[in-house]
This record gives sequence, structure tokens and C-alpha cells, in this order.
Amino acid sequence: MKQFRIRTINAIAKEGLALFSDRFAVSPEEGNPEGIVVRSSKVDLSSYPELLAVARAGAGVNNIPVDEATEKGICVFNTPGANANAVVELVYTSLGIWLRNVDRSIEFCQGLTGMTDEEINREVEARKKKFKGEEMAGKTMAVIGLGKIGVGVANAGLHHGMKVLGFDPFPAMDNIHNLDPRVTLARSRKEALADADFISVHIPLNKNTRGYVTYKDFLEFVKEGTVLINYARGPVVDENAVLAVLENGKLRGHISDFPSVKFMGHEKILLTPHLGASTAESEENCATMAVRELKHYLEFGNIVHSVNFPNIETIPTVDVHTRLTVINRDQPGMIGLISNILGAEHINIMNYTNKSNGTVGYNIIDCSGPVPAEVQQQIAQQEGVLRVRVIPLEIRGR
Repeated sequence: MKQFRIRTINAIAKEGLALFSDRFAVSPEEGNPEGIVVRSSKVDLSSYPELLAVARAGAGVNNIPVDEATEKGICVFNTPGANANAVVELVYTSLGIWLRNVDRSIEFCQGLTGMTDEEINREVEARKKKFKGEEMAGKTMAVIGLGKIGVGVANAGLHHGMKVLGFDPFPAMDNIHNLDPRVTLARSRKEALADADFISVHIPLNKNTRGYVTYKDFLEFVKEGTVLINYARGPVVDENAVLAVLENGKLRGHISDFPSVKFMGHEKILLTPHLGASTAESEENCATMAVRELKHYLEFGNIVHSVNFPNIETIPTVDVHTRLTVINRDQPGMIGLISNILGAEHINIMNYTNKSNGTVGYNIIDCSGPVPAEVQQQIAQQEGVLRVRVIPLEIRGR
């Protein structure tokens, strides 16, 4: 039985790694992997000539060159929603810290070390008014980006007694369906931002969203005294634009999970060290989801939660001898071309499933007999074909 080579990059939760069976050789030292499980480290695809798939144990994939992976026929997975609860909880924890001056008050209390109880009580009563804050209830929260995390933040805002507005520049209805009906869906970014006391950004980082939060068409719509929260990715925010509106008072504060040279030490900015998904539960959820995705792809060619290939799953029957998968650019005639090549070689197709995401087509072809290497090579040489895999299944149920 073929054993798949897996490389782990970063510390992957043991609960996820335990899901790998003896069909998988797993090591952080594997030099020529067919699969990679990674968290936040950058992945250099040129180092892995036989790589078939990368599973990111997290939602963002900005550490993986997705376009390059697509051209090489490498499937890239992420784990949407696995860390959502961790991020949602931290958004409101950090907002609460900012509104109630918790960080400053803790620092004050630490400075009372060495005093007597009488002295401590006297100092507390004399100076606690400096830390008077405000409540979330009754305020308006705007959530920009309604993926798994954004929907969670929006729904949780209601539980904090806030009016919540939501806007997504690239909406996915599967996520919108989970939105509490009491959340108002704004028709434009301007509508969402204009009345918000707090703005929480939850959009992925890609070429379209880098610098998404800038002055024009975003911060220009914000009312005086708003707090901006970024628990998405650092580069979705234009740091110079944020600093400028903090200076003129239009923003009264910025909460970010992404420390930077420009933000460090600013009295109106509260920073956390990229803690969004850093909980034991989140890391376990992300690892188990990533491992399952990678296993199903390598063993059966099934795709769930890919960011560059269409999602497609079929269960082979016990009579299937070989599963053939073909990744191609989305262009007409590909199904007929592949079918004709197999037919000319008298290879019986038991099931043919094809899906496209508008850019890439993915084909799963179940055959009753073997698919010779020369047939695989013939298909791979066709114009538009990115990659071909032959997955023997003859041992199943036999």
C-alpha cells in the first residue's frame, strides 16, 4: 500500500496529527513531501517538487503562494470557521479592555506593590476616576466582512446589547444564512460605517483587500470618535491613513492584533501579539480539520475547503479499480477530450464527476480497471491540463 509523505511546518496540534493513519509518514523533517500541514510560516513551493496539497491550519492563506500553487496543480486548503470562536471572544475582550481602560488600571495596580492596605485603599479611591470607562451596550457596531468570523462577531454584538450593521464586499450566502436576522445588512460600505461607534474588520488578505482600510472610500465615511478594530490581517489596514485620522481625532482609538513599528507606543492604539487563533481549542480545531482535508484529498482525490480548486466529493464503490483525477484550466471540451483518450484505450468509465470554479476545472473519473502510466502521461500533455493523478483503489473490499 502506498504511503504518503507529509511534512509539518510549525507546531501542529497533536489531536490533528493523531488522525493520520499508518498510510502516512509524518515528519517536520520530510524533504520531499506530497502533503504539507502548516500554520503561519511561509511556504516555498519550489522546494517541494512532488507536492500535491498544502493544508493551512487556519483561515488566512497569505503565507502560501496560491496562484503559483494553482499553476502547479497543487491544491491549497484552509480551515474556515475552525478558529472563529477564538477570534470572536478576543475581539470583545480587547474592546472591553480598551473601553474600560483595563490595561492602564492593571498597570496602576502593579505600581501599588509594597504599600500597606491603608495606603492602597487611599490611592485607589483617589485615582480610580482616571480609569472611568464606558459600556458597549447601546452603541453601534459595524462588521466589515461576513465570513465565519465576521458573522460570529456580528451575532455576539447583539448579545452585548449593541445595534449591529454588517457589510461584506464579497458575500458568500452560506455564511450570510448564519447571520442573526436582527443584524442589519448594509447596502454599501458607507452606510455601514457612517453611524458606527465601533468598526470591526474581518476580510481575508489578498491582492484585492491589501490596504482596504484607507482614507478614501473607508475612513472618510467614519464619524468622529469611532474605534477601529482589526483582527483580520495587518496589511488590510493602511497604517498611515489610520495614524492620520487618529491624529485629527476622527478615530479615537485603534485595536489591532498586528504590532508594527508605526503602531508601537501610540497612546491611542491597543495591540495584541497576533493572538486571534491562539487558544488550545482553536489550534486543535484547525489541526483536525486541516488533516482531514489533506487525508481525503491524498487518499481519494476529494476536495473540501479549497481556496483555489472547486469543492468536489464522490465516494468510490467497491467495484472501482482506479480513480483518475485531472486538474485543468477551465476551458471547453476538456471532458470530451479526457473521455475520448480513455475510450480509445478501452478503459471503462464507471463514474465521471466534474466541477469548475470559473478558473480551474477538476475531474474525478472512476474506472473499472487500471489506468496505465502512458495514458496518464497522454492526458497530462494535453493543452490546459495542469496535473493528473492515478489513485489505485483495487485493495478496497477485495
